[in-house]
Amino acid sequence: MVQYILLFVTFQILFLIIYDVFLKRETFFQWNRVYLIGTFLVSLFLPFVKLAAFATVVPEQFSVIVLQEIILTPNTSDVASNFSIFQLLFYTGMAISVLVFGFKIHQIVKLKRQGELQQFSDYTKVTVAKSNLAFSFYDTVFIGDAVDKTSEKGILEHELVHIRQKHSLDLLFFEILRIVFWFNPLVYVYQNRIAELHEFIADDHAGKDNRSEQYELLLSQIFQTKNISFINHFYKSSLIKKRIVMLQKSKSSTILKFKYLALVPLITGMLFYTSCETEPKEQVDEVIEIAVDVPFSVVETPPVFPGCENAEDVRACFNEQMNKHIRKNFKYPEIAQQQGVQGKVNIRFVIQKDGSIGQLQMRGPDKNLEKEAARIISLLPKMTAGMQRGTNVRVPFSLPITFRLQ
Repeated sequence: MVQYILLFVTFQILFLIIYDVFLKRETFFQWNRVYLIGTFLVSLFLPFVKLAAFATVVPEQFSVIVLQEIILTPNTSDVASNFSIFQLLFYTGMAISVLVFGFKIHQIVKLKRQGELQQFSDYTKVTVAKSNLAFSFYDTVFIGDAVDKTSEKGILEHELVHIRQKHSLDLLFFEILRIVFWFNPLVYVYQNRIAELHEFIADDHAGKDNRSEQYELLLSQIFQTKNISFINHFYKSSLIKKRIVMLQKSKSSTILKFKYLALVPLITGMLFYTSCETEPKEQVDEVIEIAVDVPFSVVETPPVFPGCENAEDVRACFNEQMNKHIRKNFKYPEIAQQQGVQGKVNIRFVIQKDGSIGQLQMRGPDKNLEKEAARIISLLPKMTAGMQRGTNVRVPFSLPITFRLQ
């Protein structure tokens, strides 16, 4: 879990850098809307994607037999007793976020109940007494009765763009993500960027016929507004300057859409990272060194696990005894349970000419899981060495162990 969080947060940072550096100042507003929502979703799923094209291909001469994957889970009682402070903090944060979201919804419902409603074919207008509010949410426009009547038409046109283009759904999407990923500040950054973009879109549509009126609206007095993150504010002081600059900006040249191609090498690099199983340099060197060894699958006389001396199929017995050994000696690391860490540890070792275990190599999502895997392998008994053409040889062996929390 920790590794997954680090990955998707890193991916989001990279996507936001591309947006802020290359795309934010262009007038491709709808493209940018797709970009922000799309890249956030991609960042959530990309850590799970592993493409065979990017995976490391091991040459045939280095091949070793791989034991059927072993999946290990902690005892239910262990999980219950190790409900960690991290889990408590996570669910507490979610609960608080849900309460905050509920309070914001309550504020909107309260305003609607207290206001004067006017029903139109495609929207509802709520006039709020003794207020100069100006915002929209879903299919409802809220306007205070203190708003200057000469400005009301322009405000209404602007807010209707938000309603027609379903901008509230974008903001609600990120609001829900703020509940699940309340600990991730980048969710708030994404929501801020999409809200900013919504205003550019609405200004662009509402100001098509008369941009001078739109300037006057933005330069007039700043109306009060509710501090609710998933409504489309007409006036928001932090955005007014940006909106004026964007209204004055000429349409971006179509050729500048090639900037979006910056995503291609970025996503390719991400896929390579999530798919690649390349061993660290020192481990690669060790693999090269054992190239003259004889793989378990082809050695004439395979190593014999104690207890398999009289077995009809020594290889099958070896695998069975290895499986039993791992399950017998396994203990899910307590700290890994507390941190919600799970995943696959790939193990490779060599059965030496004297039957001992050597050159242990591991790669996994967490050092604690790797340490437990190493402990299990260190408890392996001495084997009867493998033989090739009557001579004892070293035999490489590999297996994956998956640590999975229930």
